[in-house]
Amino acid sequence: MTDVTTRRLDLAGTRTFATPGAGQTRRRALAEFGFGWLQELWREACAGRRHEGVALAAVGSLARGDGGPLSDYDLVLVHHPRAISGKEVGAFADKLWYPIWDAGVRLDHSVRTVADCRAVASEDLSAAVGLLDLTHVAGDADVVNAARSTVAHDWRANARTRLGEMQDSVIQRHARQGDLAHLIEPDLKEAHGGLRDMSVLRALTAAWLTDRPHGEVDDAYERILDVRDAIHVVTGRGRDRLTRDDQDACAALLGYTDADDLLTDLSTSARTIAYAVDGTLRRAMQSQRARTLRVGPRRPQLAPLGYGLYRHDGEAVLGPSADLASDPIIPLRAAVVAARSGIPLSPTTLKNLAAQAPPMPEPWPEVARNLFADLLAAGPGLVTVWEGLDLAGVVERWIPEWQAVRSRPQRNAVHRHTVDRHLIETVVAASGMVRDVSRPDLLMLAAVLHDIGKVPGSQDHSATGGELADTVLQRIGVGEADRRTVVRLVREHLTLVDLATRRDPEDPATIAALSDAVDGSASTLDLLRALTEADASAAGPKAWSDWRAGLVQRLYQACRTALSAQPETEGPLVVEPIETLALSDDALDRIASGEPYVTVTSLGGAHRIDIIDRDRAGLFADTAGLLAAQGFVVRSAIVRTVDGLAVNEWWVDSPGSETPLPAVISRDLTRVASGDRSPLGKLQRRRSTGLRSPGSGSVDSTRAMVISSASDTATVIEVRATDRTGLLQDIGITLARASLSVRSAHIATYAGQTLDTFYVTEFGGGQLAPARAAQAVAMIIDTCDAT
Repeated sequence: MTDVTTRRLDLAGTRTFATPGAGQTRRRALAEFGFGWLQELWREACAGRRHEGVALAAVGSLARGDGGPLSDYDLVLVHHPRAISGKEVGAFADKLWYPIWDAGVRLDHSVRTVADCRAVASEDLSAAVGLLDLTHVAGDADVVNAARSTVAHDWRANARTRLGEMQDSVIQRHARQGDLAHLIEPDLKEAHGGLRDMSVLRALTAAWLTDRPHGEVDDAYERILDVRDAIHVVTGRGRDRLTRDDQDACAALLGYTDADDLLTDLSTSARTIAYAVDGTLRRAMQSQRARTLRVGPRRPQLAPLGYGLYRHDGEAVLGPSADLASDPIIPLRAAVVAARSGIPLSPTTLKNLAAQAPPMPEPWPEVARNLFADLLAAGPGLVTVWEGLDLAGVVERWIPEWQAVRSRPQRNAVHRHTVDRHLIETVVAASGMVRDVSRPDLLMLAAVLHDIGKVPGSQDHSATGGELADTVLQRIGVGEADRRTVVRLVREHLTLVDLATRRDPEDPATIAALSDAVDGSASTLDLLRALTEADASAAGPKAWSDWRAGLVQRLYQACRTALSAQPETEGPLVVEPIETLALSDDALDRIASGEPYVTVTSLGGAHRIDIIDRDRAGLFADTAGLLAAQGFVVRSAIVRTVDGLAVNEWWVDSPGSETPLPAVISRDLTRVASGDRSPLGKLQRRRSTGLRSPGSGSVDSTRAMVISSASDTATVIEVRATDRTGLLQDIGITLARASLSVRSAHIATYAGQTLDTFYVTEFGGGQLAPARAAQAVAMIIDTCDAT
């Protein structure tokens, strides 16, 4: 070890690492030593000669004064071309570089004129960002100031054209390196939320397009620098990656009781920086667009997203009519819209949601549970939205148990993410499997809670998780039967893969053990199969290989076959039409006069709409279309025919606070029945604006099938599809075009997925012939998959 390296490590010390605020003092001392040593080398290289127009400058961590004990030196020999010849400057540079190499210091060096600095910065984005920190070390300070001011001027002047390049570069780097906050062996420099992102923040502010957050962000940066310094001291190398082998030693040096506490703090700091750089980059892009020349005043471009939210400059923002103070469900509504649209909630909106929305009542109302399932099923858009909600403190208000797993590391070679990020990655993976199960909402709940038991002191996280999940589900208001299923899934989420990989998948005893784990339920087995794959694939490639997947599929299929012979009711409640109907005098009078009889009952934000009308072809489609046209989301429905009357029960919720008006529904149904289609005009406008129902993130094709043994008098068709605006109307129109009569329909929507069962007959009664049934199924699939 050279004297210079020893001196740098001595300056870093070891006793002061755990002292609050010592990091800045340590790094300041290292920078002063580096500058002093380089100035001494400069004097030796000059050998008494005065070099006008030549200077030594630093960039990178040395220039910023935040280098670590063994950080490399990034140096630039800057000169005016007339001050020194090319041959002389090369020889002079060698006199500077070789002593640095001989001292064992890593060196990144270059020799450039002021014009060269300007040219390199214009061609190379990373060089431009680095040269913004250009700092004089020795020699003619004027030449360094000239280079720095020229590069800074060009950076500001060309910000509008270079900002897109910077955004692309940041996105690509984050995709390669991942999120520092959620990685077990993170690269502190290059990962999302790492040290490199602070350079991005400084570069954005240098462009004069936006300011950056301070306070918490600066504190987070210092904490990550402290960890970087500890890595240098522990390993004796200038590394930026915190490996598992070094975590215990770094934690001890920094004064933590164990490595988990160190990783939790590191994750929290990285999340703060990541959120800051993402938001600052968005605002810089917005500011860049605002500078574009335009004729007339610039008005905000607000595109409606539903639920009182609007898209504005790539973010979801609350509209002026939002009633934050009285509606505890607004944060869920806003989150669903943003995640479904694949955009983040704006920082101001998040702040207002956290500060002004009242607590959710316990248990949650049904509309809140539905929206929570929709949010979880939103797909990849969930990740950014959930992160914003979590940092704002909203997630903890919904699920207090989340605090214990936030930023919690998993010191397991299989896992690549912290506990909380793994849970969300599992939810995203599970959202792609919702078509494989009859209750996607239960799959989503199990996915977000399956590792909630990975808390300090837990010996069996599956058992602990089952207890915590039960508490969460009771607070949310999940019914007893569904709660038992989700708790079982959380408790048994490792059972399928363990049995498949450690036991003979075809042994009857193995099959029996798996059957006991799912309580003999084929539908629960389907849920466990989907959860197993989602959990393993979210953990990483080591957890879900082709070999593991094959063994799991063999055991699942063997157990599914064994359970398929056992009777079980799956999906929504399906009942035959009632035989008699008792109606009030008012209802009889209205129906006799040709008007539908409509009543509305509201409960906890959801609305039950009962409609009794003379049965006719297309009534189901017209009713579904009118409800969609008024902006209501159908959660469930039972449509039946009794004594020539259509007796329909619809459960809906509203993107806003509107309550369905019986008189309006009755009037519009009457108009549509008479041939006036104008009440359906709003539906076409909603479709044209691209608004979709919550949770419609999946793009899987529709699944429709005939359930042959479900009825002796009708053909029963089950449809599983992604919900969207007007879907039920489209299916109803398709059945009418196929000249089929809907004797009854049983509609259910779970986590943005419809599970609908239709009892259809030929006009006049009678089951469909096999060819007719196949044709109807094909038509329904084509209709549902149409965009």
